[in-house]
Amino acid sequence: MVTTIGLVLNIGVAFIFIAGAEQGNRGDFSYIGWAGALVLFAGLFDMLDGQVARLGKMSSLYGALFDSVLDRYSELIMFLGICYYLISHHYFFSSLFAFIALIGSMMVSYTRARAEGLGIECKGGLMQRPERVITIGVSALACGCFAPLLGSDFKVYIPGIPIHVFETMSIFTLPLVVMAIMTNITAYNRLMDAKRGLEEKEKPSSLKTFAVTFLLLGSVLGYSVPTSARAASALSDDSHQEKGKTSFPIPKGIPNQLFYIQRDPNPNTIICTLNLKNGQLDKQDPVHVFWIRYTEQSQQKELSYIQRTFAYGVKARPVANEQYELTFVSYKKLPLHLVKSDHDAGYYVYATVNQKKVILRRIYLHIEGGTMWMPNVKYIQLEGTNALTGESTVERIMV
Repeated sequence: MVTTIGLVLNIGVAFIFIAGAEQGNRGDFSYIGWAGALVLFAGLFDMLDGQVARLGKMSSLYGALFDSVLDRYSELIMFLGICYYLISHHYFFSSLFAFIALIGSMMVSYTRARAEGLGIECKGGLMQRPERVITIGVSALACGCFAPLLGSDFKVYIPGIPIHVFETMSIFTLPLVVMAIMTNITAYNRLMDAKRGLEEKEKPSSLKTFAVTFLLLGSVLGYSVPTSARAASALSDDSHQEKGKTSFPIPKGIPNQLFYIQRDPNPNTIICTLNLKNGQLDKQDPVHVFWIRYTEQSQQKELSYIQRTFAYGVKARPVANEQYELTFVSYKKLPLHLVKSDHDAGYYVYATVNQKKVILRRIYLHIEGGTMWMPNVKYIQLEGTNALTGESTVERIMV
């Protein structure tokens, strides 16, 4: 009821502006003053309806929706009256700014509603609805009050400028110009805030994107996939085995092997080795990545262009002498470090997971159900040796 009364009062505001635009009433700025007073009075109902609902324990989800919808109707109808009044008085540019202020007002509210629909809180800004109501109400009321003192024909000129720079109507129209600018700035700021919030919210999902890319580009691009295969997580001397599930072989006898990658539901394995040329590490491309196709007589195959460019390719960036930062092209948020050991002059790849530094041996993507295109990726598992204790360790990144 309180919300509806606010709407009815704003319809009254529009009627006052329209009445003031009639031929016989033009020049009588008291209509603007009465409209401004009614805007402020209607604004009280807009601010009180939520409080009344909460104090009376009558709040509901539909009540919140009803309030938002009627607030938009109230604002649109009010601006309808303002634009009609200004156009009737031949204030074309002022009516244009009023319309721009209307656009900004709607976008301020819409940006918040859309962001909250996506699970992001999006409030704040310099020109929210209470500020808009006060700006219009006070400026219109001031125009109506000062008009009898200044007169309807009051104008201020600056020497050298052929047109006046201020008049009685400017008391009402200049705040509309400010409002047109500030509402759209507020909408833009809310959009940027929502963008940052959504990017933060989507960060965990990038792990799933990484896993899905590995799965699809490894198993869809023309390779055989055992449809009933599922990954196992226990290790043995010759394979990773679980009861009733397909085993994963452990690659052996691979010269200069650093680590390997396996994922459900395919035993084919990605191997990462040192890239040596004439016995020396290629500092421009220190890691060589290729397949062992266990479903194709365990033959070795180079990555295809798509796999190398979008999935399993590794980029290396020198960070110090004999040290490189490695990142997969499909997922740059899991940096690995290729480091030459001071003890045996060998190279090892290190990963930091759960605040533990691990000498990496295996990356495993665990999938439970789902479809080929939308697998249910449960976690990414990194296996290797704890760099501090020398113990075998398994660290998981939950997806």
